[in-house]
Amino acid sequence: MRTTLTLDDDVAAKLKAESRRAGRPFREVVNETLRRGFAHQRARRPRQAFKVVVRDLGNLRPGLSLDNIAELIEQVEGPLQR
Repeated sequence: MRTTLTLDDDVAAKLKAESRRAGRPFREVVNETLRRGFAHQRARRPRQAFKVVVRDLGNLRPGLSLDNIAELIEQVEGPLQR
């Protein structure tokens, strides 16, 4: 099928460069690129929603608090080594 297609400059430049690199006609490169794009689109599965599972961490040792994670890590693992 013959049709007129307006390409963005950056897309046209990439297609022309690929055509020159592969030594193939521009229309073949365009068709192959579109086919690969459509195949990739169909292959993607819809993502499932991410669920956060809440867990009770129990009681912390005396003197530890979850309010300041950086401080908690320093108390448990020691000061940051640089």
